[in-house]
Amino acid sequence: MQKATVQPSQTTSIAGLFDALLAQQIANPRDRDIFRVRVQRHFNDCFAGLDALYAQHPAWPALLEQLAERLVAAYAQRRDVLKIHDLAREIEPDWFAQARMVGGIYYVDRLAGTLRGVIEQIDYLQDLGLTYVHLMPLLQPRCGPNDGGYAVQDYRAINRELGSIADFIELSDLLRANGMSVCIDVVVNHTAKEHEWALKARAGDPTYLDYYLSFADRSLPDAYEQHLPEVFPDFAPGNFTWYPELGEHGRWVWTTFNEFQWDLNYANPMVWLEMLDILLHLANLGVDVLRLDAVPFMWKRLGTNCQNQPEVLDLLQSWRAAMRIVCPATIFKAEAIVAPDDLVQYLGLGQRTGKLCEIAYHNSLMVLLWSGLASQRADLLTQSLLNMPATAGNATWITYVRCHDDIGWAITDQNAALVGEDGPLHRQFLSAWYSGEFAGSFARGEVFQYNPITNDRRISGMTASLAGLEQALANADPTAIELAIRRIGLLYAVIFGFGGIPLIYMGDELGMRNDHSYLNDPCKANDNRWLHRPAMNWALAAQRHDPTTLAGRLWHLIRNLITIRQQTPALHSAGQTIPIWTQQRHVLGVIRVHPLGRILILGNLSAEPQRVALSVIHEAGLVGNLHNLLEPARLNIDVQSAEIVLDSYQCCWLCEPAKNF
Repeated sequence: MQKATVQPSQTTSIAGLFDALLAQQIANPRDRDIFRVRVQRHFNDCFAGLDALYAQHPAWPALLEQLAERLVAAYAQRRDVLKIHDLAREIEPDWFAQARMVGGIYYVDRLAGTLRGVIEQIDYLQDLGLTYVHLMPLLQPRCGPNDGGYAVQDYRAINRELGSIADFIELSDLLRANGMSVCIDVVVNHTAKEHEWALKARAGDPTYLDYYLSFADRSLPDAYEQHLPEVFPDFAPGNFTWYPELGEHGRWVWTTFNEFQWDLNYANPMVWLEMLDILLHLANLGVDVLRLDAVPFMWKRLGTNCQNQPEVLDLLQSWRAAMRIVCPATIFKAEAIVAPDDLVQYLGLGQRTGKLCEIAYHNSLMVLLWSGLASQRADLLTQSLLNMPATAGNATWITYVRCHDDIGWAITDQNAALVGEDGPLHRQFLSAWYSGEFAGSFARGEVFQYNPITNDRRISGMTASLAGLEQALANADPTAIELAIRRIGLLYAVIFGFGGIPLIYMGDELGMRNDHSYLNDPCKANDNRWLHRPAMNWALAAQRHDPTTLAGRLWHLIRNLITIRQQTPALHSAGQTIPIWTQQRHVLGVIRVHPLGRILILGNLSAEPQRVALSVIHEAGLVGNLHNLLEPARLNIDVQSAEIVLDSYQCCWLCEPAKNF
């Protein structure tokens, strides 16, 4: 995208419009001044993205005028407590990159029933040590099947089963007062077919029909389908759905995910503007992080897979700049589960550095850790991480072991080949291992969305079940239980030190396992991702401070990681993360380099003890006395052989003792 700037005539016109609107709606002179300063700083970035997309569109003049109106209106509605929050975040723009950042992911209903229930359980979140809370998905979904809440009927209402807008504002204010930032989901690619825009389109309103992508016949859908993957081949094959009541003779609607989720038409600038208005509304409720769901799908281009098109980055840049004018405390998280080269684009590279999303999911790390755990080898993990493109220093990753979604084996054939693996065979092995089909597997997961054409099989399951705890408990095997606990500890120790914001999936801190009760609900029974969406087990939570219980052991393990991370400023996300070859195929090595210190993460992916030569440690830049941040008393150095001995599934964070730690 060529850098566009507002032309002088446009500058005068838009500045005049802003001034007139500010005079009408903002009484406080200081607030008007702050708004003007932000416009001067960020409006060119907003304009550049819009100019690249819509300058030739007939609605272009109306878009700019309405944009100014909506920005000032949103700023006028912003509460004073949030305006102060904005200033604090502008003073500390890297707040999300600090080592103190540790998050948790929760379904509100599964955690505590309602938002009021979450308010009552806030002590639990504090006790765990969280500074970031992702509440999934909160907005009003359609009735019936709704893709786990991601088929949104009303973006301006809280799911009535969970509470009200007033409840959410109270909760967000309480979280912020207790040092916790709140994240919620916004589905930007599609709406439910019951959304008011879709209802107007179905009623024959041409304005709103143009809010969606639809076609009078199969000519273009068939042409697009030649290059489109199927997201849910089992229960939602294809990408288009016929609606006989739409238009005069019926139309095919683009439905990437499910027939009840209609893809939006971002070639229409009013769709971009409407969604901006929604983002501003949610930020004004007190949201700190907006997770942009299905963001790679927003722009369609014939002859491509219609993901990661360059226009998506223009859409994001314009949204991001507009948000910085009104509510700079709120940042973007990209839900982009795509190839690494595509993924880093969402964090902003080159001339877009610092202008897109501040954080994005490191899906590759999650997948590769499970791959390494199954194979007990670090070579594919290391090679793949070495081939990851670099990210800008002012953006960072979300690192995680599990989430609400399935695990898709995003391992490239190229990286597999570089370490002597066959990519398709390795992916088949992983699905067989984690579904428990492979002989000797410790895992109890289930296959999700088998595609016989591509032989693609994804996996559902809770961390504890995939890591062997469920099977070990069923067999009453103390040794297997111990190994499963160590696997869980290893996975979390790596994501806590890797760089970024580590997230704990609800219940992992207590060892919660697969939940088959979803099969009793007709709306959920055909989607085994509900296997890893259990209701919070508060009886287990009550055991968390008892070290003689399983829940107590896992709570202590995770809580200890949080404490150590938050006391280690060198884990600031701006530091470099450098994978290294440890000369030991079973041991992962990652160096974290920051001006405040250097840390070497070593993780034994094997059930057997492994040795790493001290020469490897020295080559990583640690030459003095070694200290294990995670467990100071658990550092076994064989002086005779000059090797560090790692116990089964042990992870160390090695550094040289210094004032910084």
